[in-house]
Amino acid sequence: MAKINHLDKNVELEGKRVLLRVDFNVPLNNGSITESSRIEKVIPTIKFLIDKKAKIIIISHVGRPKGKTVTKLSLEPIAKKLKILLNQNVFFIKETIGVKTVERSKNISNGEILLLENLRFNKEEELNSKGFSKELSKNGDLYVNEAFSCSHREHSSVSGITKYIKSFAGEQLIKEVNTIKMLTENPKKPVSCIIGGSKISTKIGVLNNLLNKMDNIIVVGAMANNFIKYKKFNIGKSIFEKNSENLIGNLIKQADLNNCKLIFPNDVVVSKDYNSKGQLKNLDSINDDDLILDIGEKTIDSILKIIDSSKTVLWNGPAGYFEVDEFSKGSEKIANRICYNTKNKTLISIAGGGDTVAAIKKFSSYDGFTYISTAGGAFLESLEGKVLPGIKALEKNE
Repeated sequence: MAKINHLDKNVELEGKRVLLRVDFNVPLNNGSITESSRIEKVIPTIKFLIDKKAKIIIISHVGRPKGKTVTKLSLEPIAKKLKILLNQNVFFIKETIGVKTVERSKNISNGEILLLENLRFNKEEELNSKGFSKELSKNGDLYVNEAFSCSHREHSSVSGITKYIKSFAGEQLIKEVNTIKMLTENPKKPVSCIIGGSKISTKIGVLNNLLNKMDNIIVVGAMANNFIKYKKFNIGKSIFEKNSENLIGNLIKQADLNNCKLIFPNDVVVSKDYNSKGQLKNLDSINDDDLILDIGEKTIDSILKIIDSSKTVLWNGPAGYFEVDEFSKGSEKIANRICYNTKNKTLISIAGGGDTVAAIKKFSSYDGFTYISTAGGAFLESLEGKVLPGIKALEKNE
């Protein structure tokens, strides 16, 4: 990987307008933020810029307004949340480009913050328009990307803008890039991956890229249903992906060739629906009207043993329908054991994906992971080995 420009303590920032691209794409409900981890994650960078007496102009998007102004997707509530988190005023303007916005960016004092309106209210943002990129760049003297989770998008505020303004990677982005690089290039062995999700096809690239790097790949969640079905067991009315047999057969073959143990559940918790009591069953006892909603006790025990014997663990995808307590035991046990081993310095742990992060938070294990990525698609594409446009745009010209 080529070196990328990094915003470190040696970059002169006092009095400079720093155009900070973040990912504030948080869930909003009637103007209230229901989950704010993406905002909280970038607070150290904002405080660093305040201490450096920079003028901070923040840009982000929320949701998919498709190039139109959608009032309920305004970033104004985020300005209020930032004000509380930083304990200082945060100015907000309902524009992203133009003379008025540029003037406003120049008129804030050193250490002050201006948040611009939702970038995606402009259709040119997602089109990576040269004109929009250039106009956006006029709001700053230098640009900093702290939105790793958006860096797989070839959008104006992520890649196009870097052609018109001196650009850097922020500290959080550097951490994310280095963590994934360590995981895919030089992990402490033995290394294990716990992977879930509903569709195997969306993670086939990740699995193929990790097969020759991992000692163990443990398949859980709805994705495991495909493997259970492939092995000719009944999965009842459980979620599965049609026409995935060839993908699974090839994965099993490649795992054998690479001496990677590919593990899926050997017992499960089933129910008739999401609101009924769970029942522990072996794979040969599943009925036609059963719904697989969690991994079973034997499977949990075997996963915990693998975690205990590993030096590095990647977790992407809960073990079951963890939102309901009845079906959360698998995810809770995994989260707690990874957290315990990490805190006891026997494990390097990386987690990523929205549902995984939500599960970790639910089980109060957030402070017990080496690194937690709030990125979704960008995290997975990096694990696949893809070069992200937003990262590529920050590479040094040497």
